[in-house]
Amino acid sequence: MEEGDIIHVDYDLYNGETGDLIETTREATAQEHEMLDENRTYQPMVCVVGSGSLIPGFEEALLEAKVDKDVDLELAPADAYGEKDATMIETISIDKLRRAVRDPNALYLGAPVNIGGRQGYLSFLAAGRARIDYNHPMAGKTLKYNFKIVKVVEGKEEKVAALLESNTGHSDFGVSFDGDDLNIIIPQTMLFDTNAAMMKFRLVTVLRDAVDCGKVSFIEEHEPRVIAEEEE
Repeated sequence: MEEGDIIHVDYDLYNGETGDLIETTREATAQEHEMLDENRTYQPMVCVVGSGSLIPGFEEALLEAKVDKDVDLELAPADAYGEKDATMIETISIDKLRRAVRDPNALYLGAPVNIGGRQGYLSFLAAGRARIDYNHPMAGKTLKYNFKIVKVVEGKEEKVAALLESNTGHSDFGVSFDGDDLNIIIPQTMLFDTNAAMMKFRLVTVLRDAVDCGKVSFIEEHEPRVIAEEEE
Protein backbone atom coordinates (compact mmCIF):
# COMPACT_ATOMS: atom_id res chain seq x y z
CA MET A 1 0.00 0.00 0.00
CA GLU A 2 0.95 3.66 -0.30
CA GLU A 3 0.37 6.54 2.07
CA GLY A 4 -3.00 8.11 1.38
CA ASP A 5 -4.65 4.92 0.10
CA ILE A 6 -8.16 4.45 1.49
CA ILE A 7 -8.76 0.81 2.30
CA HIS A 8 -11.25 -1.63 3.82
CA VAL A 9 -9.47 -3.94 6.26
CA ASP A 10 -10.80 -6.90 8.24
CA TYR A 11 -8.94 -7.72 11.45
CA ASP A 12 -8.92 -9.70 14.68
CA LEU A 13 -7.03 -8.19 17.63
CA TYR A 14 -5.84 -10.40 20.51
CA ASN A 15 -4.02 -9.93 23.79
CA GLY A 16 -0.61 -11.37 22.91
CA GLU A 17 -0.04 -12.70 26.43
CA THR A 18 -3.40 -14.32 27.20
CA GLY A 19 -4.74 -14.97 23.69
CA ASP A 20 -8.03 -13.29 24.60
CA LEU A 21 -9.90 -11.60 21.76
CA ILE A 22 -10.02 -7.82 22.23
CA GLU A 23 -11.71 -6.60 19.07
CA THR A 24 -12.78 -7.93 15.66
CA THR A 25 -14.52 -6.75 12.50
CA ARG A 26 -15.54 -10.33 11.66
CA GLU A 27 -18.85 -11.70 12.87
CA ALA A 28 -17.66 -15.31 12.70
CA THR A 29 -14.72 -14.54 15.00
CA ALA A 30 -17.00 -12.77 17.48
CA GLN A 31 -19.31 -15.79 17.53
CA GLU A 32 -16.42 -18.21 17.98
CA HIS A 33 -15.20 -16.30 21.04
CA GLU A 34 -18.71 -15.73 22.43
CA MET A 35 -18.36 -11.95 22.05
CA LEU A 36 -21.07 -11.39 19.45
CA ASP A 37 -22.84 -8.03 19.80
CA GLU A 38 -26.32 -8.34 18.29
CA ASN A 39 -26.62 -4.55 18.05
CA ARG A 40 -23.47 -4.16 15.96
CA THR A 41 -22.91 -4.49 12.22
CA TYR A 42 -19.67 -6.36 11.59
CA GLN A 43 -17.87 -5.02 8.54
CA PRO A 44 -14.32 -4.10 7.48
CA MET A 45 -12.80 -0.96 8.97
CA VAL A 46 -12.21 1.96 6.59
CA CYS A 47 -8.95 3.82 7.14
CA VAL A 48 -6.44 6.04 5.37
CA VAL A 49 -3.05 4.35 5.18
CA GLY A 50 -0.32 6.40 6.85
CA SER A 51 -2.72 8.95 8.34
CA GLY A 52 -1.46 8.36 11.89
CA SER A 53 -4.92 7.43 13.15
CA LEU A 54 -3.86 3.88 14.07
CA ILE A 55 -1.19 2.53 16.39
CA PRO A 56 2.34 2.79 14.86
CA GLY A 57 3.02 -0.91 14.33
CA PHE A 58 -0.31 -1.50 12.61
CA GLU A 59 0.23 1.56 10.38
CA GLU A 60 3.61 0.23 9.27
CA ALA A 61 2.21 -3.24 8.59
CA LEU A 62 -0.57 -1.81 6.40
CA LEU A 63 2.01 0.01 4.28
CA GLU A 64 3.71 -3.32 3.54
CA ALA A 65 0.53 -5.39 3.09
CA LYS A 66 -1.03 -6.63 -0.14
CA VAL A 67 -4.71 -6.81 -1.04
CA ASP A 68 -6.51 -10.07 -0.15
CA LYS A 69 -3.53 -11.52 1.73
CA ASP A 70 -3.82 -12.66 5.37
CA VAL A 71 -1.20 -11.17 7.67
CA ASP A 72 -0.29 -12.26 11.22
CA LEU A 73 1.37 -9.54 13.24
CA GLU A 74 2.73 -9.32 16.79
CA LEU A 75 3.38 -5.89 18.28
CA ALA A 76 5.46 -5.07 21.35
CA PRO A 77 4.02 -2.34 23.62
CA ALA A 78 6.38 0.26 22.13
CA ASP A 79 4.78 -0.29 18.71
CA ALA A 80 1.24 -0.39 20.11
CA TYR A 81 -0.10 1.71 23.00
CA GLY A 82 3.25 2.25 24.72
CA GLU A 83 4.67 1.02 28.01
CA LYS A 84 2.67 1.57 31.19
CA ASP A 85 3.74 4.81 32.92
CA ALA A 86 3.75 4.48 36.72
CA THR A 87 3.30 8.24 37.12
CA MET A 88 -0.08 7.89 35.40
CA ILE A 89 -1.43 5.73 38.24
CA GLU A 90 -3.05 7.36 41.28
CA THR A 91 -4.29 5.94 44.60
CA ILE A 92 -7.24 7.75 46.15
CA SER A 93 -9.68 7.18 48.98
CA ILE A 94 -12.98 5.37 48.46
CA ASP A 95 -14.77 8.54 49.58
CA LYS A 96 -13.16 10.58 46.82
CA LEU A 97 -14.05 7.89 44.28
CA ARG A 98 -17.68 7.82 45.43
CA ARG A 99 -17.94 11.60 45.13
CA ALA A 100 -16.80 11.33 41.52
CA VAL A 101 -18.85 8.25 40.64
CA ARG A 102 -22.32 8.46 42.20
CA ASP A 103 -23.63 5.17 40.82
CA PRO A 104 -22.26 2.27 42.96
CA ASN A 105 -23.08 -0.18 40.14
CA ALA A 106 -20.50 1.63 38.01
CA LEU A 107 -17.68 0.77 40.43
CA TYR A 108 -16.06 -2.42 39.18
CA LEU A 109 -12.53 -3.33 38.14
CA GLY A 110 -11.87 -1.96 34.69
CA ALA A 111 -14.70 0.58 34.91
CA PRO A 112 -14.05 3.96 33.24
CA VAL A 113 -13.94 6.79 35.77
CA ASN A 114 -13.42 10.53 35.58
CA ILE A 115 -11.54 12.06 38.50
CA GLY A 116 -11.06 15.82 38.47
CA GLY A 117 -11.48 15.96 34.70
CA ARG A 118 -8.99 13.12 34.05
CA GLN A 119 -10.31 10.01 32.34
CA GLY A 120 -8.97 6.71 33.60
CA TYR A 121 -10.14 3.28 34.73
CA LEU A 122 -10.46 1.55 38.08
CA SER A 123 -7.66 -1.01 38.47
CA PHE A 124 -7.81 -1.82 42.21
CA LEU A 125 -10.42 -1.47 44.96
CA ALA A 126 -9.89 -2.67 48.54
CA ALA A 127 -9.33 -1.58 52.15
CA GLY A 128 -10.83 1.84 51.67
CA ARG A 129 -8.51 2.73 48.79
CA ALA A 130 -8.90 2.81 45.02
CA ARG A 131 -6.27 2.81 42.31
CA ILE A 132 -7.02 4.79 39.16
CA ASP A 133 -4.96 4.10 36.04
CA TYR A 134 -4.82 6.94 33.53
CA ASN A 135 -2.76 4.95 31.02
CA HIS A 136 -4.49 3.60 27.94
CA PRO A 137 -6.17 0.31 28.97
CA MET A 138 -3.89 -1.58 26.56
CA ALA A 139 -0.67 0.18 27.56
CA GLY A 140 2.10 -2.30 28.39
CA LYS A 141 0.41 -5.13 26.47
CA THR A 142 1.78 -7.16 23.57
CA LEU A 143 -0.85 -7.33 20.83
CA LYS A 144 -1.47 -9.83 18.05
CA TYR A 145 -3.34 -9.04 14.84
CA ASN A 146 -4.64 -11.16 12.04
CA PHE A 147 -5.73 -8.85 9.23
CA LYS A 148 -6.53 -8.71 5.54
CA ILE A 149 -6.97 -5.73 3.24
CA VAL A 150 -10.15 -6.64 1.38
CA LYS A 151 -10.49 -3.57 -0.83
CA VAL A 152 -8.69 -0.43 -1.96
CA VAL A 153 -11.19 2.35 -2.63
CA GLU A 154 -10.85 3.95 -6.07
CA GLY A 155 -12.48 7.12 -7.40
CA LYS A 156 -13.02 10.43 -5.60
CA GLU A 157 -16.75 9.95 -4.98
CA GLU A 158 -16.22 6.44 -3.64
CA LYS A 159 -13.43 7.62 -1.34
CA VAL A 160 -15.60 10.40 0.05
CA ALA A 161 -18.55 8.03 0.60
CA ALA A 162 -16.35 5.51 2.41
CA LEU A 163 -14.90 8.17 4.72
CA LEU A 164 -18.32 9.65 5.45
CA GLU A 165 -19.79 6.31 6.45
CA SER A 166 -16.82 5.24 8.59
CA ASN A 167 -16.67 8.56 10.44
CA THR A 168 -20.39 9.01 11.09
CA GLY A 169 -21.95 5.56 11.28
CA HIS A 170 -24.51 6.70 8.68
CA SER A 171 -24.84 5.49 5.09
CA ASP A 172 -26.60 6.55 1.88
CA PHE A 173 -24.80 9.88 1.48
CA GLY A 174 -25.21 11.56 -1.88
CA VAL A 175 -21.76 12.57 -3.15
CA SER A 176 -20.92 14.62 -6.25
CA PHE A 177 -18.22 16.97 -7.47
CA ASP A 178 -18.78 20.23 -9.33
CA GLY A 179 -15.25 20.81 -10.57
CA ASP A 180 -13.19 20.74 -7.36
CA ASP A 181 -16.16 21.62 -5.15
CA LEU A 182 -17.68 18.78 -3.16
CA ASN A 183 -21.43 18.48 -2.55
CA ILE A 184 -22.71 16.06 0.08
CA ILE A 185 -26.40 15.25 0.52
CA ILE A 186 -26.95 14.25 4.12
CA PRO A 187 -29.02 11.07 4.62
CA GLN A 188 -32.34 11.42 6.43
CA THR A 189 -31.10 9.41 9.41
CA MET A 190 -28.33 11.93 10.10
CA LEU A 191 -30.78 14.85 10.17
CA PHE A 192 -32.00 13.58 13.55
CA ASP A 193 -28.50 12.98 14.96
CA THR A 194 -27.81 15.45 17.77
CA ASN A 195 -24.08 15.28 17.01
CA ALA A 196 -24.49 16.10 13.31
CA ALA A 197 -23.42 19.75 13.59
CA MET A 198 -20.11 18.90 15.28
CA MET A 199 -19.56 16.00 12.87
CA LYS A 200 -19.59 18.36 9.89
CA PHE A 201 -16.60 20.37 11.13
CA ARG A 202 -14.55 17.22 11.72
CA LEU A 203 -15.60 15.71 8.41
CA VAL A 204 -14.35 18.69 6.43
CA THR A 205 -10.87 18.19 7.90
CA VAL A 206 -10.94 14.42 7.32
CA LEU A 207 -12.08 14.80 3.70
CA ARG A 208 -9.61 17.54 2.80
CA ASP A 209 -6.72 15.53 4.26
CA ALA A 210 -7.66 12.51 2.12
CA VAL A 211 -9.17 13.91 -1.09
CA ASP A 212 -8.33 16.99 -3.16
CA CYS A 213 -11.37 19.25 -2.99
CA GLY A 214 -12.32 22.91 -2.85
CA LYS A 215 -15.51 24.11 -1.22
CA VAL A 216 -17.37 21.47 0.81
CA SER A 217 -21.17 21.85 0.97
CA PHE A 218 -23.49 19.80 3.15
CA ILE A 219 -27.01 19.70 1.73
CA GLU A 220 -30.09 18.86 3.79
CA GLU A 221 -33.13 17.61 1.93
CA HIS A 222 -36.38 17.65 3.88
CA GLU A 223 -39.13 15.61 2.26
CA PRO A 224 -42.67 17.06 2.35
CA ARG A 225 -44.83 15.72 5.12
CA VAL A 226 -47.44 13.33 3.82
CA ILE A 227 -50.65 13.07 5.80
CA ALA A 228 -52.56 9.90 5.14
CA GLU A 229 -56.14 10.45 4.07
CA GLU A 230 -58.68 9.19 6.57
CA GLU A 231 -60.71 6.27 5.35
CA GLU A 232 -64.36 7.04 4.79
